[in-house]
Amino acid sequence: MSKYHILQQFLEGLYFLIKEKINFLEMDRISLEKFFLSIGEKSFRAMQIMKWIYFHYCDDFKLMTDIKSSLRFYLDSIATISAPKIVERKNSFDGTIKWKMRLYDSKEIETVFIPEKTRGTICVSSQVGCLLGCKFCATSMNGFKRNLKTSEIVGQIWRIKKIIDTQKNMIKNVVFMGMGEPLLNLKNLISSIRIISDNFGFSISKKKITVSTVGIPFAIKKLSENVDVSLAFSLHAPTNNLRNKIIPINKKYDISSCLSSINKFLRNSNIKNKKVTIEYVMIDGINDTIQHARQLVKCINKTPNKINLIPLNRINNLKYSFTRSKEKNIFIFQRFLIDKGFVTTVRNSRGEDIHAACGQLIGKIYKK
Repeated sequence: MSKYHILQQFLEGLYFLIKEKINFLEMDRISLEKFFLSIGEKSFRAMQIMKWIYFHYCDDFKLMTDIKSSLRFYLDSIATISAPKIVERKNSFDGTIKWKMRLYDSKEIETVFIPEKTRGTICVSSQVGCLLGCKFCATSMNGFKRNLKTSEIVGQIWRIKKIIDTQKNMIKNVVFMGMGEPLLNLKNLISSIRIISDNFGFSISKKKITVSTVGIPFAIKKLSENVDVSLAFSLHAPTNNLRNKIIPINKKYDISSCLSSINKFLRNSNIKNKKVTIEYVMIDGINDTIQHARQLVKCINKTPNKINLIPLNRINNLKYSFTRSKEKNIFIFQRFLIDKGFVTTVRNSRGEDIHAACGQLIGKIYKK
């Protein structure tokens, strides 16, 4: 009896006890190399498997024809390649696509693809819901359920790339701007980024991977120590008094502590022309006056940045305390910042008609 049949019998017995196979979407290249060494195989098997998973979008070990049949048979008995299941697709008039995906426990998340002429961006979720309670965001209104596993983060990209990239390599950017606060799922965020940026994974450049955060200083430090990516700071208010009202976690991590950790992050980054993207949602009468613009200049002038103004997006059947700033006021706000020397853009609300724009992702509506 071969070593694989002996191992298979043992691991099938173990599987009977734990009822769960190893999901290879949970494992980066180093983890896979350790796995194959542990079963008496060479480490190069990790690269072989990753090519099949991330280059060919193959989730069936039996089809991996450059791997010997005995190993394929063995892997099929103790491992799986399992991503979230697509249960709904919505297409916007502007080309944006939103997918609803169901997880193993029937919870649901949403993921968005935003196409441009020569490239595409995937907006990825990191949690089911969100516990931060930002007053303008639909995700927070639905409460927090749990963190996503690495396989559930990577699996979103795998599912969409399998659809979009089969004929052409359209997807060039990954942004962690979907459901949840990525830095409150730090371990799985880091392992996901390692797979996304690996040459045998999705091979997406680190400068094309953006993590958006409301600001968790200790986690920004940990992120910097482990992976090098682009950073976006969801500031949304120029003073602590105002930010406390719309982003409650500011009472724990104020603007100064966030910007201090961001400046350290930028100093440690190897990305050229490193700047943080300051995200600023435009809310009528709340944070959109010239006085607020002056305060914003004072707030961020010591941090290398570019500013992205985001017109507030709403979901019609949810209760909001706020409305979107008037287009004229957004233009005046932007013009003031540009005149002060800040690179300032206004985000185009792509996919708003299918509730795929910033602040609209919600997954399944849960009863509270």
